[in-house]
Amino acid sequence: MNSFDEELNRRLAALRQQNLHRELRRVDSQQSSRIKIGSKTLLNFSSNDYLGLANDPILKEAAIKAIERFGAGSGASRLICGSLAPHHELEETLANFKGTEAALSFSTGYATATGTICALLGKNDIIILDKLVHACIVDAARLSSAKIRVFAHNDLDDLEKILKWAKKNIQHPTSNIQHRKRVLIVTESVFSMDGDAAPLRDIVALKEKHGAWLMVDEAHATGLYGKNRRGLAEESGVSERIEIQMGTLGKAVGASGGYICGTRPLIDFLVNRARSFIFSTAPVPAAAAAATAGVRFIQSSEGERRWRTLWERVEQCRTGILPISDSAKDGDRRDACPTLSAIIPILIGDEAGAVAASAALREQDIFVPAIRYPTVARGQARLRVTLTVTHTPDDVSELVAALQSIHNHK
Repeated sequence: MNSFDEELNRRLAALRQQNLHRELRRVDSQQSSRIKIGSKTLLNFSSNDYLGLANDPILKEAAIKAIERFGAGSGASRLICGSLAPHHELEETLANFKGTEAALSFSTGYATATGTICALLGKNDIIILDKLVHACIVDAARLSSAKIRVFAHNDLDDLEKILKWAKKNIQHPTSNIQHRKRVLIVTESVFSMDGDAAPLRDIVALKEKHGAWLMVDEAHATGLYGKNRRGLAEESGVSERIEIQMGTLGKAVGASGGYICGTRPLIDFLVNRARSFIFSTAPVPAAAAAATAGVRFIQSSEGERRWRTLWERVEQCRTGILPISDSAKDGDRRDACPTLSAIIPILIGDEAGAVAASAALREQDIFVPAIRYPTVARGQARLRVTLTVTHTPDDVSELVAALQSIHNHK
């Protein structure tokens, strides 16, 4: 073994010792309430396919038709010759769905965040992040070279304190706009690991008071909130006051990719300056077509029916899990269900304990992976339960019973 592999093995051993080692699990089935891992079929409470669209015949048919007409690959980046009709149709559908002037799709949510933030900000600017924003946003902030400030999770007083500091550090507008500092606040609307919601109305009021821009990631809210199921921004009544609306296409939409919705100048600027867009081969046409079908499905009457069914399952699960969570020791957990969300975290705290709890559930043919550092902070390891419309009331009852049995045997 060479010195390179020896060093990597030492690092892997350290991860195992800290109960932080991960491995890929091969899944031999479609995304649904049950998945096949190895020789076992498990009741799946880990998917973000909230509305059950990933395996829906409508999306599969759209993908197949796109392959038949446009082929398996896009051939080039969108600015070369890969900007195929399905990409444009998706963006028109997204803009109409979100009620914005325009939209731009990316290959992944990660590429969306890095491309957008790095295009808009540079070393003379300031970016203010909620402490619990997704890793892609943190990495994008670092890559942008902007000055990073972090406010305590959903803490409006802390955010305003940083905004006041930023305002003092913004140069007065000059004739050279390239040297004027910009301030961008970035938050998720529904947070991916805790399932709680950002106070968007108050954040919008603060950004307007202090002259900042706002970017909101609606990854876990698109399709689930608002009269038209556009997201939490719509439900909060502030969609038109948010400069940059981000989201992903691989969760409730059931496909893959990411997007930005906003004004036409924003989208035109990203086409010209978002490096993850400019220098990437365009997403495969099947993915774009499936996403378009998913967005349209969300807006349909059947989409509304699934939306209502999902929230019934969420309420059933919350009611069953809260008593178990509430019996945890004070200081060892947060409220397991801080807001109405399809994401229900059960805080364990200790990494080894979370791994053991996940393994105990698998012994009962239930799949809920342990979420550990660096996905969450050290000492905040948890089981992250997610509900989908494909779960039945009996499925939810089985999960609650299994969690109760684990709790009783502690």
